[in-house]
Amino acid sequence: MAVNFSTMITQQRILEVFKITTRIIFNLALVALLVGLLVSVGRTLLELGLAFTQPTVRLGLKDLVTNILSLVVVLELVRAFVDYFEFDRIRAEILVEVAVAFVLREMMLGLFAGEIKGLDVLVWSLGILALIGARALALAFPYGKEKKHAG
Repeated sequence: MAVNFSTMITQQRILEVFKITTRIIFNLALVALLVGLLVSVGRTLLELGLAFTQPTVRLGLKDLVTNILSLVVVLELVRAFVDYFEFDRIRAEILVEVAVAFVLREMMLGLFAGEIKGLDVLVWSLGILALIGARALALAFPYGKEKKHAG
């Protein structure tokens, strides 16, 4: 079966349009994440005073801890997007790091709110250990000929 030259050119143009569109969308998402991150950092700094004005230390720190843990998750997402531009794909180890940050955030917020107790702590911890194991596997068996980096 012969593929004619005009079909190959059309497919190449479609692929180029797809790549450009993907880059634009990822750029917009990255800009949105960065703006959200800057706004969140600003609001967290402004709300820092609430930690001192609340009737108890626990109430004052609850929002502060929630905001800071959320910032860590957003930072990991920004890193995933930046990493996409470097390697032209999203690497498994970065996605697992985002998942670890998110699960740790949820677990810590649940512990802080008193919603996670007893056996649930063990289940959450095993889930986190499984994610860390997945990250170790992603580092041990990298895709392609990328350099392994510590981190």
